[in-house]
Amino acid sequence: MKYLICGAGGFIGGWLTKDLLKMRPDSIRAVDIKPVESWYQASDQVENLSLDLRDSNACKIALRDVDFVFNLAADMGGMGFIETHKAECMLSVLINSNLLHYGVEKGISRFFFSSSACVYNQALQKNSGHTGLREQDAYPADPEDGYGWEKLFSERVFLAYHRNYNLNIRIGRFHNVFGPMGTWKGGKEKSPAAMCRKVSECEDNGSIEVWGDGQQTRSYLFIDECLEAVERLMNSDFMEP
Repeated sequence: MKYLICGAGGFIGGWLTKDLLKMRPDSIRAVDIKPVESWYQASDQVENLSLDLRDSNACKIALRDVDFVFNLAADMGGMGFIETHKAECMLSVLINSNLLHYGVEKGISRFFFSSSACVYNQALQKNSGHTGLREQDAYPADPEDGYGWEKLFSERVFLAYHRNYNLNIRIGRFHNVFGPMGTWKGGKEKSPAAMCRKVSECEDNGSIEVWGDGQQTRSYLFIDECLEAVERLMNSDFMEP
């Protein structure tokens, strides 16, 4: 059984590769657009490739002799990044389209897509007393304008490929995943790391900026629990987001 991890050079992808190595050594192909030396984590035990999966030929190379696909590849970051890089974030749809198209052609056994909490209706998130979002709260659609729309549209494409081509899919909506080796500066960091950095850089008796009105609530997911959830979902028969 051969595993492909797309976005393996990122924070979650690096940990997923390391986690799969415990069970599936020598059967993993790790792919990322960044040069391997720039990956968060890289292992000599896997086949590491630097490929731009927005290119169809790169996808053909990545999918060669693969059974399971974990697609975590996307241009994304914290709210500060996705609010100012909407076009770049939406171009990730090319990655998903290419992988699905050639994945069907090559007979992929199972396909995981990492979606996002940004797909949820924004109106439901304006009330700080909200008890929590449910999967169905993504509709009627009003996601974050950019990254959220790309993720929600890609979910629909994955579901369409399941219906039309019987592709065995899994969709997980990630919520602010954090942990060791995560981005902590440069604009792509999530709020836990950003606030820790601000506190460490703050002068004595100083103050830091925290976005929002002080009443907002957020959900966070530690990387170990994220990996456990992905594994459980991949081993299940559930094919809805």
